[in-house]
Amino acid sequence: MTGSMAEPQGSGHGLRRQAVVDRLLKEILQGRLRPGQRLIVQALADRLGAGLMPIREALMVLTGIGIVEMRPNRGAVVRALGPAEVRGIYLVRRALECEAVREACGRVGVEDLRALHDELTRHLATGASDRPASIQRAQAVDNRLHDLIAASCGNPFLRGELERLKLLYRFLRDVAFEQEGPLNNYFRKDLAAREHLAIVEALLAGDKRLAVRAMSRHIVSGLRYFSRVARHLQSGPGSDGWSSPWAAATGRDQPPK
Repeated sequence: MTGSMAEPQGSGHGLRRQAVVDRLLKEILQGRLRPGQRLIVQALADRLGAGLMPIREALMVLTGIGIVEMRPNRGAVVRALGPAEVRGIYLVRRALECEAVREACGRVGVEDLRALHDELTRHLATGASDRPASIQRAQAVDNRLHDLIAASCGNPFLRGELERLKLLYRFLRDVAFEQEGPLNNYFRKDLAAREHLAIVEALLAGDKRLAVRAMSRHIVSGLRYFSRVARHLQSGPGSDGWSSPWAAATGRDQPPK
């Protein structure tokens, strides 16, 4: 992958940095940048067509979420992101999200919850004739629910940690929606909607215990899925970084049983 990045519309310094973050995250998750590979600021700036400052700031962001590490005498290096690392990421997420939903229960706005409940119910009741639009709706409701819980937890430190790490969680999700074949996150969107609905219903009932249990199941479900994605990446992606081993072997574009 070569050539400069397209500048985001109306971009400023912050948007240029975010474009670099998104590009590097995608290349790491797709296996184009391999574990242990050095990320040299000047080389990245030349290849991506970005300034040195956005590159440096992007590397700081990626270091903050654990995707890049700074090593003595080597600088920024890509960290491994295999099944063990994905498991660690999702166990941390489960601890944070479960505590957030416990504290948010009874605080979160009822009207916001009812609106989410109606949207999730409609999503599950209707088909997905327009796949891109269906994916956008799934992403939007996912963002709204988790952001609402974080904003309602009453603990600014907990909210801050969720804010810091959500870039990684959401990028994993969004890149998976681009995957060809059975590992595409599209095949999980209805399952995720049912999991989200269970969380919303527990919050509407004011049942902290049930809300924590529903959140835990939701995060563990994501852990199982992304562990499969990580194993696939580790096994050696194709030229597109995400070619499906099952589609090639079986000719089926369906999730493996």
